[in-house]
Amino acid sequence: MYTKNKIQKSSSKLQSFMFGICIFLIGISANAQCAMCRAALSGDSNTKKAEAVNDGIVYLMVIPYLLVLIIGYLIYRMYSKKKKAV
Repeated sequence: MYTKNKIQKSSSKLQSFMFGICIFLIGISANAQCAMCRAALSGDSNTKKAEAVNDGIVYLMVIPYLLVLIIGYLIYRMYSKKKKAV
């Protein structure tokens, strides 16, 4: 059985963990563009290049999300087949 001290310690650990997650998720604005991208995209005349760079970033971002979704679906299908077999 749990004693009062163990419950308080676990509650304190949970609060610390939640606080850490909240601090981690707070967005801190940063100017973190690489020097080459900044030089290539500076100025108003480079709107086509800026759009191309943004499209490339979106393309590179979509691939990992698709892989995670596909793997998640396959795992879900595997577990649902096992449950039906039992």
